[in-house]
Amino acid sequence: MRTAQLRAFFLAAAALSLWTATAGQGGPPHVAIAIHGGAGTILKADMTPEKEAAYRSKLAEAVAKGYELLKEGRSSVDAVEASIEVLEDSPLFNAGKGAVFTSAGTNELDAAVMDGATLKAGAVASVRHVKNPISLARLVMEKSPHVLLVGEGAEAFAKRCGMKLVSRSYFYTEHRWQQLQDAKKQAKDAEKQPAQHSPRVHGTVGCVALDGAGHLAAGTSTGGLTNKWPGRVGDTPIIGAGTYADDATCAVSATGQGEYFMRGVVAHDVSALMAYKGLPVAQAARSVIHDKLSKLGGTGGLIAMDARGNVAVSFNTEGMFRATTDGDGKPVVEMYGENGP
Repeated sequence: MRTAQLRAFFLAAAALSLWTATAGQGGPPHVAIAIHGGAGTILKADMTPEKEAAYRSKLAEAVAKGYELLKEGRSSVDAVEASIEVLEDSPLFNAGKGAVFTSAGTNELDAAVMDGATLKAGAVASVRHVKNPISLARLVMEKSPHVLLVGEGAEAFAKRCGMKLVSRSYFYTEHRWQQLQDAKKQAKDAEKQPAQHSPRVHGTVGCVALDGAGHLAAGTSTGGLTNKWPGRVGDTPIIGAGTYADDATCAVSATGQGEYFMRGVVAHDVSALMAYKGLPVAQAARSVIHDKLSKLGGTGGLIAMDARGNVAVSFNTEGMFRATTDGDGKPVVEMYGENGP
């Protein structure tokens, strides 16, 4: 994009951040990566300096991990998996260690990964003993004839592949447990109202990457919604809803109210707008979030990357945890609204 076009774009977007990597300036593609840690009511006024520093540090660590692998010549799938693993191992985000609780007091995790070069994909849902669901999703993609495995079947497959399972106690954090108690109390107080859970922050994590061979990949991982019914599955492991990658268009990872992202087939819709209407990634991302998801009544956001390494982040919430790298490979972390610090 030209400078004038970017300026006009930023003026028009209400809640959109756009990073244009060096790959977008012509010539052969360069490696690029972007991650997210969820969207929602993320306000600086609500952040202590210590809490903000913790989020920034972990996001920077995650994006740097993936970028390092890309610079070493590793694949975009490798980078996506590695970056998401960092976030899954942190209690800060609603994935892996930091997963929220179901109404039954259990943790049920979902994840997906997709290879833009082959359109192969793997996903898992409702797993309870898998430390890094993104790694199991990759095994489904590479070691099985299927795309999506769920529950006990997914965990049995994990064992056959040599993956060590963890006890349910691994996922317990006092912070998430208290969130469940608060959600139950709110539901009881409003039991005459329609059942609708709208968390302040959708803490799903995701990553999109472009490797030196010009191949895209996307991955997403989540613990779902606090106080969700056991067995509920959101958009994260649904290819085309929360996760999608195609070298011909873009890679996408979404976060938000999964039911709306599934109904809108949000991730694939970004790709479709690029393929069928020729829209640039930033315009396609904004159109899907603001012209489609918002009208459906859903909230959340997504990160997307095109085949040149241009990265767009669009969300209709107050903020979104996200990070990419600058031209020197240094992490660039943002948390709040457009052009936020």
